[in-house]
Amino acid sequence: MKPALVRVGRGLAIGVAVVAWAVAAHYTSALVDESSWGALLAIAPFAAIAAAFAWQSSRRAAMLGVLAAATLALALAWPTLARNVGWLYFVQHVGTNVLLGIGFGRTLAAGREPMCTRIARTMHATVSPALARYTRQVTVAWTIFFAATAAISCLLFAFGSIETWSAFANLLTMPLVGMMFLAEYLVRLRLLPEDRSSILDAVRAYRRASPTAKPVNEQ
Repeated sequence: MKPALVRVGRGLAIGVAVVAWAVAAHYTSALVDESSWGALLAIAPFAAIAAAFAWQSSRRAAMLGVLAAATLALALAWPTLARNVGWLYFVQHVGTNVLLGIGFGRTLAAGREPMCTRIARTMHATVSPALARYTRQVTVAWTIFFAATAAISCLLFAFGSIETWSAFANLLTMPLVGMMFLAEYLVRLRLLPEDRSSILDAVRAYRRASPTAKPVNEQ
């Protein structure tokens, strides 16, 4: 099979999985009072990430021991977790956006390279002053986006219905992220027409970029 077809097939499979997870998350968090499957679905992404970090850690044995202890604690608390699936998804949604906001925002500190500039550097041999200014502004925009998403999630969870909150958190967040990528691409075409890198190029570069930026004087 051709590499291009493999990439397309992989992308479609990931897209279908993301949509299926979002629909299942909305159903279990908003429409079901108690669900062990919903609790498992909410915890699964964190469990997978934690397992990957533990396995790749230089202190693998110790980290796997911590992971085993956390698994035991979850098992003991499972009846309570199954009765509060909405809270699990809320913590997951807000926590993810807060961490992403911090991850982007901290790279705006003096002496650090903004996250989006770092991503641009993985796609281009050099970063022009104009591109550096633009990517810093994009980093600010993403920081605001993640902060606003977390704030709206908190407000809807606290003062709205669980159905409204779940629709925003589980069904609308990913489309909003996609719209951010599209808006950034269109603005970049207008302000920096010489930069023809695509949205997929930016996504691939983000995956290659480190989650934290090193100080500029260390690069």
